[in-house]
Amino acid sequence: MKSERLRNLLFMICRYFANTQKKFMPGIKHGETAIEILGTIAEMQRRATDIRKEGKTIAFVPTMGYLHEGHLSLVKRGKEAADILVASIFVNPEQFGPDEDLSRYPRDPENDIRLAETAGVDILFMPEAPDLYPEGYETYVVQTDLPEHLCGLSRPVFFRGVMTIVAKLFNIVKPHLAIFGEKDYQQLAVIRKMTRDLNFDTEIIGGPTLRESDGLAMSSRNKYLSEDDRKSARVLYRCLSEAGRRVAEGETIAGRIIAESETAIRAEPDTEIDYIKICHPGTLNDVAVIDQPVVMALAVKVGGTRLIDNLVLFPPGTGEK
Repeated sequence: MKSERLRNLLFMICRYFANTQKKFMPGIKHGETAIEILGTIAEMQRRATDIRKEGKTIAFVPTMGYLHEGHLSLVKRGKEAADILVASIFVNPEQFGPDEDLSRYPRDPENDIRLAETAGVDILFMPEAPDLYPEGYETYVVQTDLPEHLCGLSRPVFFRGVMTIVAKLFNIVKPHLAIFGEKDYQQLAVIRKMTRDLNFDTEIIGGPTLRESDGLAMSSRNKYLSEDDRKSARVLYRCLSEAGRRVAEGETIAGRIIAESETAIRAEPDTEIDYIKICHPGTLNDVAVIDQPVVMALAVKVGGTRLIDNLVLFPPGTGEK
């Protein structure tokens, strides 16, 4: 409880700082319009309603904070597509299992505000958990098929929590379009399906995975990696790249590619494979023979940090650029 009160206090300080002291923030030119930071559902809903009444469009980038260039690339894409860019920062407790990293998930709200303003976010929505999940809350969004693959098998509450918070945020922010990273391929598929099934008037756009110079997919959880972990983690993208090359040259047996990837990953120190799958890009069902574009997805613990990555593999003549 003490740590939660401290986080709430820090949020209030950061909110005041951003809204009233913008001219002292590094990287922000004096005279630019300051970012607008909203902390309650009622505030955000009123602003969204007003924006829509003005005939303007809203693009939305939901995040859990600890922003990096991957997030900011989604912001850039949203700003190109709509009049107003809304981003949210909320570490959603409902998508974490009891033995996962909710309490230690990286947080840096002051830097997030600075990065968001520098990137051109118009409105930053930073709600608190008791506002989104008040006492007695018991309504959740579930899906029966797509979550029963890949990450959903080892993280059984994850997609229920993701769909619930995204549905709530859509009702609060009222976006015309929302942008999600393709690094979380299954999450993007689940959200697209939920949006169609529940008739949300929101277009879902996928943003390409951004990578570090060593190929590691950008993620807030990369902060957990030690120098040695980081060296081991590079094997994920090496396996995906090699799989892409093999399939482009005519390999059709998924099992051979998976077996080779398993061998390569297990050869690296402190690695533990959750899954390596080659699956249909729409249904996420396993594919045995690769005769059309497929998704290779993997999840691996490196030094205790769970990392995910994916790549679309294109057989010869199927349209890879």
